[in-house]
Amino acid sequence: MAKVAFLGLGVMGFPMAGHLKTGGYDVTVYNRTASKADKWVAEYEGAKADTPADAAKGCDFVFACVGDDKDITSVTTGPDGAFKTMRADAVFIDNTTASADIARVLYDAARARGLHFIDAPVSGGQAGAEGGKLTVMCGGDAAAFDQAEPLMSCYGARVTHMGSAGAGQLTKMVNQICIAGLVQGLSEALNFGQNAGLDMDKVLGVVSGGAAQSWQMENRGSTMVRDEFDFGFAVDWMRKDLRICLAEAAANRSQLPVTALVAQFYAALSERGYGRNDTSSLIRLLRNRT
Repeated sequence: MAKVAFLGLGVMGFPMAGHLKTGGYDVTVYNRTASKADKWVAEYEGAKADTPADAAKGCDFVFACVGDDKDITSVTTGPDGAFKTMRADAVFIDNTTASADIARVLYDAARARGLHFIDAPVSGGQAGAEGGKLTVMCGGDAAAFDQAEPLMSCYGARVTHMGSAGAGQLTKMVNQICIAGLVQGLSEALNFGQNAGLDMDKVLGVVSGGAAQSWQMENRGSTMVRDEFDFGFAVDWMRKDLRICLAEAAANRSQLPVTALVAQFYAALSERGYGRNDTSSLIRLLRNRT
């Protein structure tokens, strides 16, 4: 069985690493806050390491799910980075949502060291990670993807090779652009319905059976109506993702007027202290109450 390392044990990485361990793989974890690694080891009976390099030593596959470009750079090519100790021809799978540019840079850096690199951001939120039902969008060489796909399937219900290095990150940007507009539209619709005095449980039951149906409506509509935002994908994480989307759009000359506007709304939520709320908390800005 392959030797595996997992770097980053946040709300996504913790269960994802757990699925690899319960899938039968020999997993060593690393987390910047060591107490999270201790908690993971206690729950899954795996091993932990003090640095990314120690965790990745001699590994066949190394996974990461960290914060952003600087974080994935640190755990790969930094002073204690995983690229230093992975065995020759091993595969690094990056589940971080980061820029396509850093994916290409790290792909080249990996190849220069005789390694493989796959950018593999995920969608499905905390519930998808915990249930092993994530969507995984992958960029990189097809042969490396074929090697890593069985492992990614431990936490992914849909694992797809999208193209060359950076294609996974670009696909995730498409995903986040869609979500930004959907959540804002859902927020406006639900707020309108409540102000009109409608029974919103009935409204959601009817509308979700028609053309307006979406994952966001099915999974967040009722909680938005009840002002429940303490779960899922945080506002501050979405702000980071949308910054990446807008930077890429500027580079490829795409127009993202709605995305740019929703990014401002998320910034307003964060400034009001709601940065750790779920992204569906956009509806707060439409209400007289907060």
